[in-house]
Amino acid sequence: MRRLIELFAIFTAFLLQTTLFQHMSFAGIVPNMMIIVTCVCGLMSGKNDGMMTGFICGLLMDIFYGDILGFNALVFLYIGYVNGSVNRLFYPDDIKLPLIFISLSDLSYLFITYLLRFVLRARFNIGYYFLNVMLPELVYTFVITLILYLPISRISLKLGGFERESE
Repeated sequence: MRRLIELFAIFTAFLLQTTLFQHMSFAGIVPNMMIIVTCVCGLMSGKNDGMMTGFICGLLMDIFYGDILGFNALVFLYIGYVNGSVNRLFYPDDIKLPLIFISLSDLSYLFITYLLRFVLRARFNIGYYFLNVMLPELVYTFVITLILYLPISRISLKLGGFERESE
């Protein structure tokens, strides 16, 4: 049952990111809902679910928007693994840890994207990319996380989605 709910959350986040938030974009910047879902699943359910969720989220991004199949899937898989690794530190009522990890994950994703898609093509203007792409997306994702995290965590708790990984 939990896996079906995670799949529903993935597809809902994907639809929100590609439809509603496209109309609410600021200068073409939308929040990264796929990062939010990957991080929350990893934090609440552990490494395996975080990796599975990250891979599916990344694969959806690759299929519909990517030019390299597997790039986003691999990056999101690692993000899910890292977030699942701190599952033992996570408490559902505390919003600070998810905000920190979602922000760090989004920043990591954007930096890896910059390195592999721009630096390899000899585009070295990281200041411009940071101010015009990374920072606005990071702030927008942070604000959306503040709004959506508590309802998501409460739904997950009611459905038994929070589990601690045994050591």
